[in-house]
Amino acid sequence: MPEWIDLFNGKELTRWSGLDDAEHEWATSEDTPLQPADPTRFDIRPGEGLLVNGPSGRTANLISDVAHGDCELHIEFVLPKGSNSGVYFGGHYEIQVFDSWADEEVTYQSCGGIYCQWIDGQPVGGTAPNVNASRPPGKWQTYDVIFRAPRFDDTGRKTSDALFESVIWNGQTVHENVSVGGPTRAAVSGPERPTGPLMLQGDHGPVAYRNIRIKLLT
Repeated sequence: MPEWIDLFNGKELTRWSGLDDAEHEWATSEDTPLQPADPTRFDIRPGEGLLVNGPSGRTANLISDVAHGDCELHIEFVLPKGSNSGVYFGGHYEIQVFDSWADEEVTYQSCGGIYCQWIDGQPVGGTAPNVNASRPPGKWQTYDVIFRAPRFDDTGRKTSDALFESVIWNGQTVHENVSVGGPTRAAVSGPERPTGPLMLQGDHGPVAYRNIRIKLLT
């Protein structure tokens, strides 16, 4: 049986590096409460347990040292007001992380959305979550995802698209069997492939993550 792999032990970033080996400001933290005078920012408390994208909230994306194909992922995140991040499966297919608290309508750009592709300067596709399961800024949230990687034949021709078999957000199923025809916007460069790293977006605003665990299903 596949076993869970902890991608972050709360103490160090040994399983992570900046995209394209870029320098970054991701660091561990004990807590990230919102600043009382500015709820769009964290009051970062030095220590261990959390992974936070630095004092400015804008730094390089992180990629994992584990390459995955089919996988199950558990990840927890917290955002201040108005912030934005994302979790990219295989480095190519994004589940949006966004402050969508109290939004009456949701789109692919909302938290829980499967982000669009970007083709010839235009958005293509994207899938909104079927409910808004957001919690308020400063409250921890959870994704539990089963992902199926794209398939390729012996010549390298893609025979089936990547598939989000299920996305459970804060205990609510918001996607089932949603295929993604190609890399979503801001994915890592290069063609689709059967395996790739997990990527955490760090350049769109403050975010913290914890309890990042992956189970390799292939």
